[in-house]
Amino acid sequence: MKWGISFLPIFLSYHCLAQDSTKSTFALSGYAEVYYSYDFNKPINNSKPAFIYSHNRVNEVNLNLGFLKGAYNSGWIRANLSLAAGTYMNANYASEPDGLKNIFEANIGIKLSRKNNLWLDAGIMPSHIGWESAVSKDDWTLTRSVAADNSPYFESGAKIGYTSKNEKWYLSALILNGWQRIQRVDGNSTAAFGTQITYKSGSNITFNSSTFIGNDKPDNVKQMRYFHDFYAIIQITDQFGITAGFDIGWEKRLHSDKWNNWFTPTLILRYTPDSNWAIAARVEYFNDEKNVIIFTKNMNGCYLYGASLNLDKLIRNNVLWRTEARILNSKDATFQKGIELVKNDISITTSIAISF
Repeated sequence: MKWGISFLPIFLSYHCLAQDSTKSTFALSGYAEVYYSYDFNKPINNSKPAFIYSHNRVNEVNLNLGFLKGAYNSGWIRANLSLAAGTYMNANYASEPDGLKNIFEANIGIKLSRKNNLWLDAGIMPSHIGWESAVSKDDWTLTRSVAADNSPYFESGAKIGYTSKNEKWYLSALILNGWQRIQRVDGNSTAAFGTQITYKSGSNITFNSSTFIGNDKPDNVKQMRYFHDFYAIIQITDQFGITAGFDIGWEKRLHSDKWNNWFTPTLILRYTPDSNWAIAARVEYFNDEKNVIIFTKNMNGCYLYGASLNLDKLIRNNVLWRTEARILNSKDATFQKGIELVKNDISITTSIAISF
């Protein structure tokens, strides 16, 4: 399913909220982000490297993500359905069958306790991993970090989630179809598992620990993967905040008792002088010596360093204009420049996002 930006005005004036005798609610919302990214390397295929899954088309105006979402909540039952299009969907859902390629979210939840905030949710859900989502307006930077682009944005399965009465703690356990999978890999008969522990102290401090355990390959080449994501978000003052994240993973080598390892630290600083402006700076590193997650043409492993500077302007309460300059540097020639491979990539990206 695809739609053009010209249809947005039809929906911008529509926000449905219906109630029945049991105080059930239904809400319709939407989001669209149009972007232009200029890559100084001018790759001949007009695409960023294969390990960039968001804002990945260059030197052209395009839609990164647009979706319409319906949400129902009766207090005991909740459900979400969201259909989406854009270059983000093309890149991240490439392995899914055609009937599933445009499902951004589709899940149903049942409350399991009268006294406690305990839910069972099943379906296609946002990932329990990472500090960044696919919705750019909710993130501190316009583009996603290499860590976010190379860990799950979405997942399919079931989870039990509990929020403490003081809302400081969130705990969940998940059974999943795989590593960013809606449909399980052919030949794979094993489920994957995940956990999440989040602690919040007011609106100023968040600590999160998420895990993934599973095999994302056919049974005859089974390679177990163990992954841990940790991040902290600290709002030091009303104007200054820090996000620090560290991901690390292990995957069993094919037909071997040895393991391959990758890890990635990320640091983001954000300054908001007022409610309409924000500045963010990011530094990151991705080490994948055995090309477990990121495959490079040089086959000498992936060693990436990155930095970016981001400027945001809130034009209206639901309209955000963002601009970002970003540099990625690789130990070996990884980035395409014309028909050659080079070690550096510099790009400037700007986007306008609207939500309702």
